[in-house]
Amino acid sequence: MDPDLYYVVGWLALAVVLTIAEAATVGLVAIWFAIGALAAMIPAYFDAPFWLQLLVFLVVSAVCLAFTKTFAKDFLKVDKQPTNVDRLIGKEGLCSQTIDDLKETGKVDIGGLTWTARTCGDGEINQGAVVVVDRITGATLIVHEKREKE
Repeated sequence: MDPDLYYVVGWLALAVVLTIAEAATVGLVAIWFAIGALAAMIPAYFDAPFWLQLLVFLVVSAVCLAFTKTFAKDFLKVDKQPTNVDRLIGKEGLCSQTIDDLKETGKVDIGGLTWTARTCGDGEINQGAVVVVDRITGATLIVHEKREKE
């Protein structure tokens, strides 16, 4: 093979690897760089110095990223689907084990189920207190102690 074509083949190989990596991922990760690698093949074919090939790769990749990232993000946006557990937000429960964020302990009973619980900044909530669910992180309820006026 002509030594000058090694760069062309190298850029093509990089484009193929990046395209395979893109196909293997869920989101858009490497497609812009694959396009940049294809663009870098052009100066490589005409025996341009490597720094120019690299510059073309970086500029084309950056331009593709800048102009298509927001469009692709909106186009491929996956809406969050609410689950049954979302219905617990705002509900009251009974603290069945003292909630202590430092010790990473705490349980809350709601609707016949026991959930792991943490405070939303109240520090500690004693067993037997009535709590309100603020949000859910994973399988952990983030709660605060119910106040008299709630």
